Amino acid sequence: MNSPVLVTGIGVVAPNGLGVRDFWDATLSGRSGIGELSRFDATGYPARLAGEVPGFVAGDHLPTRLLPQTDQMTRLALVAADWALADAEVEPGELPEFGMGVITAATAGGFEFGQRELANLWSKGGRYVSAYQSFAWFYAVNTGQISIRNGMRGPSGVLVSDQAGGLDVLAQARRQIRKGVGLIVSGGVDGTICPWGWVAQLAGGRLSTSHEPERAYLPFDARANGHVAGEGGAIVILESEEAARERGAVKSYGELAGYAATFDPRADRGGEPGLRRAIELALADAEVTPGDVDVVFADAAGVAALDRAEADAIRAVFGPRGVAVTAPKTMTGRLGGGAGALDVVTALLSIKDGMIPPTINVSPSEDHEMDLVVGAPRKAALRTAVVLARGHHGFNSAVVVRADGRHQYRKGEHHGSQ
Repeated sequence: MNSPVLVTGIGVVAPNGLGVRDFWDATLSGRSGIGELSRFDATGYPARLAGEVPGFVAGDHLPTRLLPQTDQMTRLALVAADWALADAEVEPGELPEFGMGVITAATAGGFEFGQRELANLWSKGGRYVSAYQSFAWFYAVNTGQISIRNGMRGPSGVLVSDQAGGLDVLAQARRQIRKGVGLIVSGGVDGTICPWGWVAQLAGGRLSTSHEPERAYLPFDARANGHVAGEGGAIVILESEEAARERGAVKSYGELAGYAATFDPRADRGGEPGLRRAIELALADAEVTPGDVDVVFADAAGVAALDRAEADAIRAVFGPRGVAVTAPKTMTGRLGGGAGALDVVTALLSIKDGMIPPTINVSPSEDHEMDLVVGAPRKAALRTAVVLARGHHGFNSAVVVRADGRHQYRKGEHHGSQ
C-alpha cells in the first residue's frame, strides 16, 4: 500500500494576502485583492482590473544579487518556497541533496522578462531574446532557482497545462514521492502583469472588461462576463508519512489523497466534457465516494458556457445541491498555474478550521442547482475536499485532499510565522 503523501509546509503569495495568515484572514472575511491595475498604465486597454500581490518588496526577502536575474513571478515563487520550507521546519542542508526535488507549474510567464530584454535591445543594445526563449526561461527558472537556492538535486520539472497545471504538478510530485524521493517542493506562482502579457491575455477573449471590481468576476452568475487575471499562488512541501516522521516533522496540513486528469473532446467532434470523469476518477483514486466529500472548490471560469459545464459536472457527480461549493478565487482573480495550488492550500486550511470561505459578489443562477457558499464563510465539519481546475484547450484536473488524522493541530496553530 502506498504511504500517504502529506502537505507539511505552505507558503502563500496572493492578491488578498502576503503570507498564510494574512491570506487566510482576508479569505474568511471576504476581502478582495482585485483592483485597478497599478504595475503599468492600463488606460488604453479594455481590461484594467487585476489581482496584484500587495506590499511585496523583493529586496526585503531576497539577496540583491538575485534581483537582476529574476522577474516578479520568480521572486514571489522564491519567497513562497522559503516560507513553505520554514513552515515545514525543513533545513535543506540537513537532508540528502538528491532526496529533494522541485516540481512547479507555469502558464503564461516569461512575458515580463522577455519584454525587459526587448527594451534592453532597443535602449541599451542588449541581447535579443525571442518570445520562445523567454517562455522557456520562465518555465524553467522558478524550478531552477528554487533548486539552486536550496541545494535540491533530486527529480525536478515544470508542467504547463494552463490553469490545471497547479493541480497536475502536485500529482507529479506525489508520483515521485511514491518512487522514493523524500521531499518535493511543489505548487505554482504565476502571472503576466506587464503590457506584453496583458495583450496576450486579452487575445484569449476571456478577460472581463468591467471596470468595477465588484462586478468584474462573477462565476455561476447570470451577469458573468469573463474573469479577472491575477498574479501569485502557493508553494507547498510534500512528503511521505514515513519521511516526515523520520525527519521529526510534528505536523501536517493534510493528505493529497486522489488525483485525475482528463481532456475535453474537440468542439467539432461532439461528446461530453471531461470534467465529470476527472472528478469520478479522482474520487476512485482516493477511495472515497461522492457522499464522503464535504466541499468542492470550483474552477469558476466566469464564462457562461464554461460555468454551466462545470455546474453540470458537479451536479452529475454529487446530485442537485448535493455538496457545498465555493470559489474563493473571486477574491484573487484567476492565477494561471498558481491557482490550483492556492485552492489546495485554501481547502486544507478550510478543513483545519472547519470553515468554508465564501464566493464573493456572486448571486448564483438557480438553474445551476448548486449549493454555492456566498456572502459569508460557512461553519462546517470538514474532512474531505475536492479541488477542480480547467485550462484552455480542454485540460481538466481534480484533486482530493483530506484531513490527516495522524498529525493534528490545535485550532489556530497552523498559520506559521508568515
